[in-house]
Amino acid sequence: MRLYLELEVRRVACRSCGAVKRERLDFLADNPRYTKRFALYVGRRCRTATIQDIAKELYLEWHTVKELEKQYLREQLRCAGTPGPKVLGIDEISIRKRHTYRIVVSDLERRRPIWFGGADRSEASMEEFFAWLGPKKSAGIRLAVMDMWKPFRTSTQRHAPQASILFDKFHVLRHLGEALDTVRKAEYARLAGKDRRFIKGQKYTLLSNRENLTLEGKRSLKLLLAANKRLHTAYLLKESFGQLWSYNREGWARRFFENWRASLKWQRLKPFEKFAIMIENHWEGIAAYCQPDNKVALGFVEGLNNKIRVIQRRAYGLRDEEYLRLKILTTMLPPL
Repeated sequence: MRLYLELEVRRVACRSCGAVKRERLDFLADNPRYTKRFALYVGRRCRTATIQDIAKELYLEWHTVKELEKQYLREQLRCAGTPGPKVLGIDEISIRKRHTYRIVVSDLERRRPIWFGGADRSEASMEEFFAWLGPKKSAGIRLAVMDMWKPFRTSTQRHAPQASILFDKFHVLRHLGEALDTVRKAEYARLAGKDRRFIKGQKYTLLSNRENLTLEGKRSLKLLLAANKRLHTAYLLKESFGQLWSYNREGWARRFFENWRASLKWQRLKPFEKFAIMIENHWEGIAAYCQPDNKVALGFVEGLNNKIRVIQRRAYGLRDEEYLRLKILTTMLPPL
């Protein structure tokens, strides 16, 4: 059943420009066939269901539901206001294959993404964010959390020189996990025959936190570590390194790192030695976490990345980049 609303719309001749302008009806959506209230209803429903399901439920075209949801998402952003972040979280996401990246910047104090864009993860793309934010708000940034990608650091230091740079713990530990996996592959290649059976298929058993393993996973890990001394040493070094982020003074953290690096001597763990050199070269950005004011929730950026992957998976990939941008920027906002 269709309802038709007939009303008179006034037209006014502008004395300044001579053009004829029509009265704007605030209760209409961007699509004049629907009211704004209906558009907001469709947007709320799309938070928990797919566009296809809503289109079938409301007897609408798929593209119509999508455009109504986009209006809802824009209204969410308008109500959220213009951000003035003090603590930034900077990361990149892959939006399609062949290394196509976009940058996502979050306000870690308000726990919400505030900018999505760029053509890639280059310094020029990072410059677009600071141009959007403006010099006044850039001067208010006190801390920027990021991975060790140099273009992010260079652009941030240029536009917000007063801000401390903090390298994300999870990105650092990811490099350590890669070093451990390199050792695992080398041991598998070194061994032969039945000795390989303890290592085969145990990549994620080694890389996972022990408390996250199932009972069977803990048994496999115990058997693997008992069978291979080098992997046992590498695993213990990997597990102990997380203690670095528990210190409140840089001197204590530095002493721990020096002791950890000294324990690599005579162990013949080249990937771990390369990792230690990387930490040394980026020490200032890691030790910044020891400052009390820099104790921010480092897991938010990784959690946001997981939410973005869910959005992409639900849509089987998004070709409309503006729609993806709106979905990402509103994913942590309350419903209207």
